[in-house]
Amino acid sequence: MAAKRVYQVWKGSNKFICGGRLVFGPDARSLFVTLLLIIVPVIIFCICVARHLRHELSSYNSGYAILAVAILFTVHVLVVLFLTSSGDPGIVPRNPHPPEEEFRYDSSVSVDAGGAGRQTPSLQFPRTKEVVVNGIAVKVKYCETCMLYRPPRCSHCSICNNCVERFDHHCPWVGQCIGLRNYRYFFMFISSATILCIYVFSLSAFYIKVLMDNYDGTVWKAMKESPASVILMAYCFISLWFVGGLTGFHLYLIGLNQTTYENFRYRAEGRINVFNRGCLNNFLEVFCTKVKPSRNNFRAFAREEVPPRPLAPIIPRDREDLGGDHRPKVEADLDIGEDLLKISQRRNIEELDEDIRSRGSNGPPHNASEPDSILSSDHRAPTIRSDARHSSWERSGNWEFAQDALANSNATESRNYVTSKEMRQ
Repeated sequence: MAAKRVYQVWKGSNKFICGGRLVFGPDARSLFVTLLLIIVPVIIFCICVARHLRHELSSYNSGYAILAVAILFTVHVLVVLFLTSSGDPGIVPRNPHPPEEEFRYDSSVSVDAGGAGRQTPSLQFPRTKEVVVNGIAVKVKYCETCMLYRPPRCSHCSICNNCVERFDHHCPWVGQCIGLRNYRYFFMFISSATILCIYVFSLSAFYIKVLMDNYDGTVWKAMKESPASVILMAYCFISLWFVGGLTGFHLYLIGLNQTTYENFRYRAEGRINVFNRGCLNNFLEVFCTKVKPSRNNFRAFAREEVPPRPLAPIIPRDREDLGGDHRPKVEADLDIGEDLLKISQRRNIEELDEDIRSRGSNGPPHNASEPDSILSSDHRAPTIRSDARHSSWERSGNWEFAQDALANSNATESRNYVTSKEMRQ
């Protein structure tokens, strides 16, 4: 069986193409809608506006420049859109098992059906822990899905099912999370789309003005002459409210060094932004720093997950931990206690037989109403593990309890033996 690669066994909701070289979000189909919203208006502009402006302007070079700028700028928008949606946004790799250094046991005493107390240890994790950022303690949360403590500014995307560093939001128009590694491309996309809308809107309005001057007509006649220009102006005006407003909002966030997620959360909780380094430094951090390499190699061969090492059971050392005189029940691998009991019984029977023969029939009286069983169930010695010499059972002093039970069982056997001897006589 051929070894699988990381992208083939990926537990997130991402979609991979080109053998794991490109990674998209689960809603990558919406990217086709975004492409249509960009490409179709530009094609209409080039055919119905830029081509006619090339003939209307006195200089043909100006007309070709208008057409070339529209095409090149559209290509730029599509490239940054592709970089935003097809790359790793900053996914934090999952842990195969919870971090062992954070294990914490919460021991509680429960009462079973027989009324005996039993300690039931359960594995617990602190929900948060503190890390220091710019001299200020910041709490980070534990992610149960990824089984790790999230780095600062990291959040789990419910759509992609991944923890993303510097998580801003999940954008359905690009079909990808916006995080540490693609936020710069996302801002370039929305700002370039805003400039493209302004460019198309302006030249469409200019073409209407040219038609008015050439035909000495009114605005209505010019609009009837080129209805495509009117449609483009209306489309770009509506689009500017979305991409233009989004660009302005993210300029505000970059100046404060905040993400969209932090802005809404801090506003609701009234928290202090510990990542603000000043407006200039915040812009330099976003646009002038090197993009960190991805933490994931999706084309690498996946390793087989090794199950975590089983944890040793917790056995209380003091009987007070169990809430009374209840003693812990330890499962035995070998019944060492029963073997010791049989050997001791055999030796005691031989010694008592010799003692009775030496003294004759003058034995001490015994109660004949005692049961004939060699050892009652109440005095049965507890079983011990095969590694008893290293176990907490022996260290806690419960081995003395086993010796006491053994002595009591030997005395009971002695009395039963003498009683049966007298009855035969």
